[in-house]
Amino acid sequence: MRYPYSVTASPSTNLTYTNFTWYNPNMDRPTELFDREAEWSDLVDFAQQGGPGIRLALVRGRRRQGKSFLLRRLAERSGGFYYQALEQEQSQALDAFGTAAGEYLDVPGGRLAFAGWEDAIRAITDIRQGDKPALVVIDEFPYLLAHSPELPSLLQRRIDASRDSGAAVRLILCGSALSVMANLLVGTQALRGRASHDLPVGTFDYRTAGQFWAIDEPKVAFHVHAVLGGTPGYRDLVSAKAPTRMGDFVRWLEHGVLNPASAMFREDDYLLSEERALSDRALYHAVVGAIAAGNTSQANIAAAVGRENRAVQHPLKALEEAGFVARDDDMFKRRRPIYRLADPIVRFHHVVTRRDLARFEDRRFADAWADAQPRFSTHVLGPHFEQLARDFVFKFASPVTTGGQVSEVGAAIVNDSKARAQHELDVVAMVRRGSGATEVAAIGEAKHTTKMRTIADLDRLQTIRALLIDRGQAQAVTKLLLFSATGFDRNLLAAAEAREDVELIDLERMYRGA
Repeated sequence: MRYPYSVTASPSTNLTYTNFTWYNPNMDRPTELFDREAEWSDLVDFAQQGGPGIRLALVRGRRRQGKSFLLRRLAERSGGFYYQALEQEQSQALDAFGTAAGEYLDVPGGRLAFAGWEDAIRAITDIRQGDKPALVVIDEFPYLLAHSPELPSLLQRRIDASRDSGAAVRLILCGSALSVMANLLVGTQALRGRASHDLPVGTFDYRTAGQFWAIDEPKVAFHVHAVLGGTPGYRDLVSAKAPTRMGDFVRWLEHGVLNPASAMFREDDYLLSEERALSDRALYHAVVGAIAAGNTSQANIAAAVGRENRAVQHPLKALEEAGFVARDDDMFKRRRPIYRLADPIVRFHHVVTRRDLARFEDRRFADAWADAQPRFSTHVLGPHFEQLARDFVFKFASPVTTGGQVSEVGAAIVNDSKARAQHELDVVAMVRRGSGATEVAAIGEAKHTTKMRTIADLDRLQTIRALLIDRGQAQAVTKLLLFSATGFDRNLLAAAEAREDVELIDLERMYRGA
């Protein structure tokens, strides 16, 4: 396809060139962009990277994490081309793409007619912005792949051909279907080795989420995070005002997530339906439900869904690739994986809503919620508190608290053959010493109960540490961390005050301390 016009966009001004990277003073992070400092910085560095040819970056993350918000502003600041794909047939997609490209390039008639994607790719990768790189963003790329699987190969050919003297174009492909985006760069896929950046845009951590929702009270922030996690886009979907005290929390649920008229009421279904690889929806919901009910090993999950052990291997792998399930190795036995749900809203609906769907749909909230509260406490708040304890240790706790600079945190099961018992450790913190070897710096227990923690809890943790010392996996100085959502009794407080190896951590400290 030959163009009777120059495919050139207007260059920006006030640019300097240093070490093969352009610096544009207009690329400061937008004030309306909450957090995302690291993501914005990485994207700006990529967009302004000097040198000829096409450079490729992938941006991926679950829907409603703010990816499109981020990329639209990047394109606006850099004068780049931004296109968001829709679920359309190929001819419709090409027509829409041609219209967007024509408007951007200001061609006569405002539209380009493409015979196929090869012509479309050539048009957007021939864009020149003076003597600086041009930015091209294709958002929701998996929608295009659904009807045009040849796109990665066409892009590969253009990228390879441009390496020496092609137009300086920085191409970003973005998508919410995690398994599709991840597979673009694996094995023998056409784009493997072509991307210089692969940027995941994840959820806000629990502290940032509390700030985003403007919730000052740690207990309230924890409960909201246990339901919605750190997905920023959910704030626009929940019309009820965010609770600021625990007395408002149930009302917030009734008028928000558990309101049948709310888009959030079936969010777990919407999320799973986005992943085309999860075709047997009933099976995947069953596996997710089994994990939500507290089954964390492959054998227990298989038993809960009534399948053989091997029969759940593929569903677990698919759910892991799609970002719904996290697979964590036992910190002491690496071949004993522990499965947990990675998305709080999926866990919440499987524990609370799906178990009593008819009554919630019939707006019999009071009765349904009364029956759901024990499940919510055990299977939502319990595992969420444990995960936040691990997040605190890894991201926010000081080396004094953890006994060193933590390099890895996880959970573990410790067998006690003499007592014929098993002990669950919610927190195992590893540090890397100067020799490069790792060792256990701290072990901890995080139980979300309505009772205060007592000396008995500390004694149990000391027993587990003694077992680990006997096996050479811990030392007498290994820190003991006790987490509580409701506080500690005075005897435990007094004992901890007199010891340097014991740390008591409540929600206030998890949200504001170190």
